[in-house]
Amino acid sequence: MFVRIVKMSFQPEKVDEFLGNFEMVKDKIRAFDGCEHLELYRDKNETNIFFTYSYWQSEKTLENYRDSDLFKAVWTKTKALFNDKPEAWSVDKLVGNW
Repeated sequence: MFVRIVKMSFQPEKVDEFLGNFEMVKDKIRAFDGCEHLELYRDKNETNIFFTYSYWQSEKTLENYRDSDLFKAVWTKTKALFNDKPEAWSVDKLVGNW
């Protein structure tokens, strides 16, 4: 399984806007062809830092999402709220319990 981890740091006053937008688009992302799972995490100490973990059938399915109108709309709105450059990792899941 192919996993994409993205760390995002937001302007503190923009966190609620990000969370509202995520709530509106999460099911669309999860329904995108090739997406197996999507999770959102929040840092315990720096509450304006979030991580998404998305599970994809393959690198190609992630690239298809990244080339989609859905991604372009989500990312345009999201990146306007950042206070630091996002970081991303692509990893292969080797062991899991589900």
